[in-house]
Amino acid sequence: MTKSDVPALVAHRGFADEYPENTLLAFESAAEHADAIELDVRRCGSGELVVFHDEKLSRLTDVSGLVADTPWSELRELTVLDSGETIPRLESALDAIPDDVWVNVELKHRGMAARVLDAVDGAENELSFSSFEPRALGELRERDTAASLGYISQRGPNCIETALDLGCEAVHPSADICDAAFVTRAHDEGLRVNAWTVETRTEAERLAAAGVDGVVADTRRVRPRR
Repeated sequence: MTKSDVPALVAHRGFADEYPENTLLAFESAAEHADAIELDVRRCGSGELVVFHDEKLSRLTDVSGLVADTPWSELRELTVLDSGETIPRLESALDAIPDDVWVNVELKHRGMAARVLDAVDGAENELSFSSFEPRALGELRERDTAASLGYISQRGPNCIETALDLGCEAVHPSADICDAAFVTRAHDEGLRVNAWTVETRTEAERLAAAGVDGVVADTRRVRPRR
């Protein structure tokens, strides 16, 4: 992602406030408005990589249980939030996103680096990978020294040190810890800053003034004015 005076607008789960989150409809629709799309990936019970945020199925579908215990043959039949949209595999999600849209793949747990790299192989999009789990990022770095990594954190400035230790190119902090001093420090260390989850345009403009590189949001309506 290139730097500009206005931060990139990153569609969190494909603008989760506007579309059924992490679905093909969300990604196709969000791509018309966002500079980038963030999606979540986890391994299901039969080993496939599915785009789904939660460990449990109950918030977004009409069944209970864990994604990790449910085979793809069952997951593929479920719909998200009664929208009629189904849970996609990672490969299908990437196919649905135009090649000129940057994609950030958030790994929800460790132990799937090889599968993730296989799944994204051949994608024309600019790709980056992020996680709250340092081990998940470490596994990616071991397998791909050129992968663009971002460390996600709700904690304070120490997340910069963690990102550097992991060889990341970016840090993804909670918006409430992003002030100009934090952003300057991260930039001085060569890290991009993508703040989440931004809920209002006022907050997005505060973050833009602080110098962040991206605002991660559930709706396009927060885009800072140019």
